Amino acid sequence: MSVPAAPASAWQRAFAFPDPVNDYAARSTAGLVIVLAAAAIAVNQWWLYAILATGFALRVAGGPRYSPFGRLAVHVIVPQVVRREKIVAGPPKRFAQAVGLAFSGTALVLSLLGYGLAAQIVVGALIGAAFLEFAFGFCLGCVAYGYLQRWGVVSPDTCVDCAL
Repeated sequence: MSVPAAPASAWQRAFAFPDPVNDYAARSTAGLVIVLAAAAIAVNQWWLYAILATGFALRVAGGPRYSPFGRLAVHVIVPQVVRREKIVAGPPKRFAQAVGLAFSGTALVLSLLGYGLAAQIVVGALIGAAFLEFAFGFCLGCVAYGYLQRWGVVSPDTCVDCAL
């Protein structure tokens, strides 16, 4: 006999990431990230890197719930433009957002320290990963997540489909 799960606290509900997610919403969000990241490279100002990093932080915190790009993708782009659904696991997508946060946060710090070219290079790599997601549905963060599970770094219980 299994023990029923304890009800989620308000804190857990506030910072829950959707599972599963619509892959087309993730891909649409990646497209929006590409546009903002390209603008950040072109302008090379710390505040654009800060906006980029804040977007990733908001998506890590609660998926599309707190993110303007996430909400636009989920509530406008996918239902009115894409009109398709492909359900995928949520935990790898959250991990991918965390990797994006690490890259954009690094670019922000580099920019603040006066290393604008280094910040542009880091965001260029971020654009490369976002482009793979947007154009081909190939999520580098999700692939890394699967390897981390296979190597025992991430519990296989977090995403049963990813552990295969």
